[in-house]
Amino acid sequence: MAATLKDVAARAGVSRSAVSRTFTDGASVSGKMRRKVEKAAAELGYSPNVLARSLTTRRTKLIGLISNNFHNPIFLEVFDLFTRKLQESGLRPLLVNLSDETDPENSVRMLRQYSVDGVVVASSTLPPGFSKAFRDAGMPVVNSFGRYSSAPQVHVVGIDNRECGRMAARALVERGYKNVAFLGGPESATSTQDRFAGFQDELAKRPDIVVSHSFATAYSFDAGRAEMQRLLASDPRTEAYFCGDDVLSIGVLSAVQDAGLHVPDDVGLIGLNDMEMAGWQNINLTTIRQPIAQIINSSVELMVAMLDEPDRYPEARLFPCEVVERGTLRPLPI
Repeated sequence: MAATLKDVAARAGVSRSAVSRTFTDGASVSGKMRRKVEKAAAELGYSPNVLARSLTTRRTKLIGLISNNFHNPIFLEVFDLFTRKLQESGLRPLLVNLSDETDPENSVRMLRQYSVDGVVVASSTLPPGFSKAFRDAGMPVVNSFGRYSSAPQVHVVGIDNRECGRMAARALVERGYKNVAFLGGPESATSTQDRFAGFQDELAKRPDIVVSHSFATAYSFDAGRAEMQRLLASDPRTEAYFCGDDVLSIGVLSAVQDAGLHVPDDVGLIGLNDMEMAGWQNINLTTIRQPIAQIINSSVELMVAMLDEPDRYPEARLFPCEVVERGTLRPLPI
């Protein structure tokens, strides 16, 4: 049978409370006592029962990691980094898929059943009502990749999506394109709305450039491919597209190549995210890099701070993006 706290106390010749304090973060215990307890625990193969301790401390260290866009490969990278960072911080991720969920209250009830200590909403497409519902239920919450606000209701960590739209527009203008388009994800997503708004704002300064737009049904390869096939059949004159996400861009690239056209000679493409696949040799996508690792690190830092200071005033943290030059746009003029 597994060794118990009582066994360790007997082997070390100390009280059970001394053993408990030794394995409790921040508890007061002398160096001599700690060495005796740790030696006894090692000899017996003892490991603290985290679940049992949570009943005493009323802290599970479980963090609900929530998203709804699991078909987008970028989230494999996001979840990998999030789970690593949470675990490094002494927390335990509970991955929750809300792809088919429309009622924030259902999500609140589910996470309460697991007694999570906090919630990270890792999504730019879930309605803001989800983050607010967790906050109203008294849960510390951070919205990663969320929509910027100068007066946020919950902690938000992400990028300025409007500025990304402006960056994409400038990249196309600088390369001499005269007929350009925005191809976004779902029109209801705040990230799509803001990227499109920035794109429009920048190109409003250039009345000589023809601008059009359309929206795919999802941030996915299949949705990007299907929308591009429709566009090529109805209006093949567009010279370059700003796709609101890398995985959309890769679907668009597939449709363009199947139509017998060449990138960037016939059609130019610029994406957003700089997911790992974007740099693959057969894709080689020019894109706008979102600093995903920095966003995740900052999100976890905020969560750790909130667990110690639940009433911490909500703040918005934005990280700058940059254009990554590859091979799907015309080269800049010399």
